[in-house]
Amino acid sequence: MLPKYLSPPKGELTTPTQTNFTKLLSVMAALALVLVVGTIGFVIIENMAPFDALYMTVITLSTVGFGEITPLHDAGRVLAMLLIVFGVGLGAYAASTIGQIILEGQLKQVFGRKKMEKKLKKMSNHHIIAGLGRVGRQVAEEFARRKVPFVIIEKEPEPEMENGTNGFVFLKGEATDDKVLLHAGVERARTLISTLPDEAQNVYLTLTARAMNKDLHIIARADVEGGEKKLMRAGADHVVSPHVLGGHRMALASLRPNVVDFMHITTLGEGGLSIEEVVIPDGCRLVGKCIMDSGLKNDYEATIIGIKKTGEQMSVAPGPQTLLETSDTLVLIGPTDGLERLGEELSI
Repeated sequence: MLPKYLSPPKGELTTPTQTNFTKLLSVMAALALVLVVGTIGFVIIENMAPFDALYMTVITLSTVGFGEITPLHDAGRVLAMLLIVFGVGLGAYAASTIGQIILEGQLKQVFGRKKMEKKLKKMSNHHIIAGLGRVGRQVAEEFARRKVPFVIIEKEPEPEMENGTNGFVFLKGEATDDKVLLHAGVERARTLISTLPDEAQNVYLTLTARAMNKDLHIIARADVEGGEKKLMRAGADHVVSPHVLGGHRMALASLRPNVVDFMHITTLGEGGLSIEEVVIPDGCRLVGKCIMDSGLKNDYEATIIGIKKTGEQMSVAPGPQTLLETSDTLVLIGPTDGLERLGEELSI
């Protein structure tokens, strides 16, 4: 899940970087304790003023070689030697821990970026999410849950994204930049989802992406009235208004709460029930059969609630005698495991 999905899951083992930070805090606490003990010791043994005792402790721990403020007794010199031993040891350990934290962070970022670059070069027929705000985050969460290949374009990524510790592929930069889009594989991509907060940026990104890939399926976000028409003219295939959808769902929840519960269950795949979309490939055993004889109900417990034939509008609740043909898009409802098996078989 994204972070929230970017945060480590509860119960996850502590990372080496977290361990080093704990060590560093322990060392700093030990140094502070030694500083306090040394100051008190010089006050008691050498009868120094508190500030002089603190100064003597600091120059002793730092081994700067300024010399004694006042001649020390044997007991005071023993204390100074102990402070030097502990101070040098703790200082060296602190420096080593700090260096390890810096080195690990740099190496993690370098290797994380290289790993993401390799993933990105291999991607094809993937999804591109432009912008990781509240809407984009929800899209990424759903893609991650369904194990769909996708890349995120974000100009201000969080640290976990930059060093690759969350496992997601991302690009740092402006989504409206041609070079960034090419780097994200827009020419090989299946879908672009533009969730940028600025309406003008969404329009510009839609125009740019459409010019770079005429077959790209573009879904854009609209927040203001009239934005949908502009985005459709720019080349978007679908325009989604989060405010309109949210308001519609809230109204429906008050009027038809059971319908909303059913939609929630099927959309998120909870309770073992899902709604899925599949395309009938060439040579599939379903080609040439009617829905009644397809065996979808008996073999997968799946029910066709919609069918879209090439160049036609979606047909809702098609009859049992409807003929299935190559490239037909089926919208089915049924058990999640049955739909997954059907999807795997049709993708072979």
